Amino acid sequence: MWTRFAVFVFWLVVDVQALDRASFRRSNDRYSRCQYTFTVDSPVESSCPSTMEAENLSARITLLEAVVSRVLGAEAVTEAVRTPAETEEMRQLLQDKEQLDGQVKELQRRVEELTMETEKLREKPCPLVPDSEDSFGVNRGSGPAVSGAFQEMKAEVSEVPAPPKVKENVRDNADCGELVSVGEPETHQKATSITGKYGMWFQDPESPGAPYGPDTVWRIDTVSSDVRELYAYENLEQLARGYPMKVLLLPESMESTGGTVYQGSLYYQRKQSPMLLRYDLTAEDIVARRELPHPGFHGQYPYSWGGYTDIDLAVDEKGLWAIYSTENTRGAIIISQLDPKNLKVTRSWETNIQKNKVANAFMVCGRLYTVASYRANTTTINLSFDTASGQSKMVDVPFRNRYGYNSMIDYNAARRKLYSWDNFHMVTYDVKLARASSSQ
Repeated sequence: MWTRFAVFVFWLVVDVQALDRASFRRSNDRYSRCQYTFTVDSPVESSCPSTMEAENLSARITLLEAVVSRVLGAEAVTEAVRTPAETEEMRQLLQDKEQLDGQVKELQRRVEELTMETEKLREKPCPLVPDSEDSFGVNRGSGPAVSGAFQEMKAEVSEVPAPPKVKENVRDNADCGELVSVGEPETHQKATSITGKYGMWFQDPESPGAPYGPDTVWRIDTVSSDVRELYAYENLEQLARGYPMKVLLLPESMESTGGTVYQGSLYYQRKQSPMLLRYDLTAEDIVARRELPHPGFHGQYPYSWGGYTDIDLAVDEKGLWAIYSTENTRGAIIISQLDPKNLKVTRSWETNIQKNKVANAFMVCGRLYTVASYRANTTTINLSFDTASGQSKMVDVPFRNRYGYNSMIDYNAARRKLYSWDNFHMVTYDVKLARASSSQ
């Protein structure tokens, strides 16, 4: 090929010193074909390179030939010089290319359709982008900040003394006796990102306003610097499938896992504030706000697991409640009953239960119940406080944290279930209550 000859001549011209050591001969090969051999001694090499080096040199020459061919346009072979087989192969390749182009266009069309469907499901998409500091990521006081997306406060190992036993009060509702047992946890959904390690979920015990029904499920992931997204699901089945019917954006950010849903409104604590807010789910607006009297907030008196759970809102057969503490009570739990319309405190009870010594709490039939551990797989509901008698006592009702980090427990009076958020998982527990007449 002319390229090999050009390379050969190049080296011949460059090595002028080799001209006086050149030889030329002509002979027949073993097939009686005439061969011309032109030999030049190397001016720098005393012996020939190895076979591998020769092969490498040959490969480099071949690569050089290809480059030269492209430069000169030698690869642009016309239809006139192609063989019939080459022409047929080119035609087949063009057909394959057209088919692949069509498949790519079809896939692009399907992606666009799926994107549009996703946008319809998420009316107000608002991706969560955790900042370096979030609602669970700051320490109080002058200590160092806690790294990561949340704060975890470990419980002190201590014993809570048992209050003196008192005569149990007679209930005015035969179906609203004391808590007898809590069933095994039933898992309904699992969060798929770090924003869902902690969270809240509920069903309204009373019928909310349109367009929501009694089966509507509400969910909030609470690991974020700006907790504002409230997901609505048509029912438990749609929650399990991960298909929200609507996503509401709260006007003001939420703090912690102490919110609740009641009578068509979401009640929650404003971020880094003692202010309680009532958000109307139908009007999609805040319709009432009020501060509790001197409550601890943002890490002063949380539950033992931390998470800024200073103010915990709860609902039971008796109405809306706030579970919190103050400096005056030195960390002991206060229970306040709230007017659900304007959040005004109608009555309060001071207990002798230290808030940071229990993992969580909830209300059932006007009684406060506390859970001993948020981590232990098998723990107990260990203390109760009766607002009717103003007395507390020790109880021993088995309770399971199946996934080992329980950050929210709420009671639903209509379904007689506990709703819990346990380490990314949304679970429920069946609740059994004694008849009030049996405790007389």
